[in-house]
Order: sequence, then C-alpha cells, then structure tokens
Amino acid sequence: MPLSRRKMLACLAAGPLSPLRGSGRPVRLGGPVFLKSEDPRELAREHRRLGYSAAYWPQSELADTAKIRAIRDGFAAENVVIAEVGAWKNMLDPDAAARKANLAYVTERLALAEAVGARCCVDIAGSYNPKYWYGMNPKNLSKEFLDATVQNCRQAIDAVKPTHTRFTIEMMPWSLPDGPDAYVTLIKAVDRRSFGVHLDVCNVVNSPVRFYNNKAVIQECFRKLGQWIASCHAKDLAWVPEFNVHFAEVIPGRGEIDYATYLGELARLPVDAPLMLEHLKSAAEYDEGRAYIQRVAAQNGIGFA
Repeated sequence: MPLSRRKMLACLAAGPLSPLRGSGRPVRLGGPVFLKSEDPRELAREHRRLGYSAAYWPQSELADTAKIRAIRDGFAAENVVIAEVGAWKNMLDPDAAARKANLAYVTERLALAEAVGARCCVDIAGSYNPKYWYGMNPKNLSKEFLDATVQNCRQAIDAVKPTHTRFTIEMMPWSLPDGPDAYVTLIKAVDRRSFGVHLDVCNVVNSPVRFYNNKAVIQECFRKLGQWIASCHAKDLAWVPEFNVHFAEVIPGRGEIDYATYLGELARLPVDAPLMLEHLKSAAEYDEGRAYIQRVAAQNGIGFA
C-alpha cells in the first residue's frame, strides 16, 4: 500500500538509507602459494584452488622472454591477473652509488611489469635512513624528500613509458606519502598518466586517532585516491599494550582493521584492483587470513572473482 504523508516524513527524518549490501563488482583476492612447481599453468590452478584470482609475479628476469610469455599466458588462461611486480629498493639511499643502482633496478622492474601486463610495479619512496632502507628519518617528511621522490618516479616512468601498467608508491607510516592527502600531492607533482596508487591501509594507520577511526580512514583513502588505485595489500593491525604506542601486524581477523568497509570500498571501485595478502609466516597463516576475509565478504554480500 502507498505510504501516507506522515509515514513518508517519518522515514525521511530517520536519515539516509544504508548502501545496499552486495553492491559492486567481485573482488580479486590474491596471495602467495606454496606449491613447488615451475609449470605456470599448474601454479595458476593452485591460485584458483585457494580462491585467488590475482597473483604476485613469480621470480623471473626481464631478458627471459619465453618464461615471461609462458607465465603471462598460463595465468591468463585461468583468469588470474598479475597484481604487482615488487621493486623493493631504496630510491633515496644516502649513498649516491647505491641510490643510482637502486633506481636502475626499480626501472627494470617497471619494465618487467609492463612486459607481463601487471596491474602495477610497486615500491616505497625510500628513506634517508642509512641503516634501514625503509627506516625512520626526520627528512622523510620534508620537501626535499617529496621533490626527490617526484624526480625518481618521473625518471622511471619516462624511461619505460608504460601503457599497460602503473608505477606506484606504497604509503608508509613515517615517510611521504603518509596519508591520502600527501598521496594526492605526490600524484599531482609527478604528473604522469601511468603513475598510480598502491593502497595498504595498515600503513596509513600510524596514530591512535587513525587506529580508533580506521573505518573513516579507509573511506577517506578510497574517496580521495580511488580513481588511481591499482592494487592493495591485506593484513591487520593489533594494538600491543605497552607504555607507548605499538601497532603490530597480525593475521587478518586478529586485529582491528574494518574489513567489511575495506572490501565494500574495493567492490565499488571502477576497476577490479586486487587485494593481496602479505607478510604472513606460513601457509597455515595465509589460510587463516584468507578464510577470515572470505567470511567477512560473505557476511556482507560481496563476491570474489
């Protein structure tokens, strides 16, 4: 029966309706596999057996074109996309010779990502810390750091000129970009169409305020960066009781990251950016993390590719 005017006004006064559960595209979940095999098709089938439709690029060299083609074609035949090619080197190493060599390596990894059609090549901006390549340093939040990162990103992109992949920088808790606003600043400064975003929401949670309000942090990241997101990482954070702030990475489901929000935002992206499990110690831990993510997805009407 039609609503009376009084009932309609009551509904409107109650506030906006929640988004429909289950809306959006299927999410591409991925992670490492522990099958010992050199057969690309067999490795791709193992991904599918585990419920994965995205993969990290298996180890190979850019010059090995036959192996690259076999892996690319074997994975594509099973509908497993290559989420990312890692380029984990310090592009801001205080040692000039090391910095030059590292940037050359990162550029080669970007070329590999382009050759295999990966969603992205990913690194962090680096660090001025002389001991730890990802470590803390006061200059890591400086304009000098930002300007040097812009130059490095442009140099790698301009050398490769990618059209099928994106070069991305992962946010870090103590280095630029350290949040969505800083990433937007970096994107505008780099000013290259093939520069994108790799999102690890745990790396953005670097304060009690962000930890308590990580749902809002996740929503802000997708609202401000969504159009550029190429791939994402999946892990969790727990607050270890101490006399100062200590967030520890844990298996998804053992921490406080709001995975219902994370998965829901991923499902609403205009592209099927993969969500990749990482940093766990064993196949059993990956099984636990994957099962948790799948369970949260099922509870919220979200499917997987």
